[in-house]
Amino acid sequence: MNGPLGLPVAASAHAAEVDHTMVLVHILMAVLFIGWMGFFLFTLYRFRRKRNPVADYKGVTSHTSTWLEGAVFLAEVILLVGFSVPLWAKRVDKFPAESEAVVVRVVGEQFAWNIHYPGPDGKFGKTDISKIDLQSNPLGLDRSDPDAKDDITTVNQLHLPKGKKAIIKLTSKDVIHSFNLTEFRVKQDAIPGVMIPLWFEPTITTDEMRKQLGKDDFVYEIACAQLCGLGHYSMRGYVTIDTPEAFQAWLDEEGKKLTTEEGW
Repeated sequence: MNGPLGLPVAASAHAAEVDHTMVLVHILMAVLFIGWMGFFLFTLYRFRRKRNPVADYKGVTSHTSTWLEGAVFLAEVILLVGFSVPLWAKRVDKFPAESEAVVVRVVGEQFAWNIHYPGPDGKFGKTDISKIDLQSNPLGLDRSDPDAKDDITTVNQLHLPKGKKAIIKLTSKDVIHSFNLTEFRVKQDAIPGVMIPLWFEPTITTDEMRKQLGKDDFVYEIACAQLCGLGHYSMRGYVTIDTPEAFQAWLDEEGKKLTTEEGW
């Protein structure tokens, strides 16, 4: 854990902005905590029973508390308008073009992450609920559809290239899950019946992170951050960030396996 606030090392292009905003929020919360605790202790001493044996019906006439409340309100507005809202707008309103990104479907289910790549044609094939088989075809991909013939699917294994934007089209087959990639500062609920897009750009490959941390067994993880059933604890996927060349080699290898399995 080498990031601010004990967070893991940041591994995406937007992570530094997220960390900066979180640090500012924690600073404000620390100031408020210390301030309110100091005020609480002061009032216990200032209005102790020995010094105030009878009630004072005039009350406090100072406007200091009003000014302090105004300062807190102003700080929160600055955090929202100056940092949080612009950061959120970048993630929501400024999506990259799909032609400039790797586009992947991620479908959560109890208790796994199904990954779906469109293949060389760049088109996702049709899926059919009647074709779902939890072992051989968890997404119900219809291989008779021309667009589906070259589609690549994996379970709990997401591969992405470094330095290229990744668009994740997220949904769920059953209940609400939460797609959480801590190092990339990505977290989004996966909701049944709703396709929610999100995007980020990886900046550190898995091998580079292993060297940086000195851990040869390090892997990026996909965690479910939403209680989704008795097996929630086991809903764990993995992300491999490769160089663009290694990512393409992986896609080619998966394509060859698909050709062999389907007998084309």
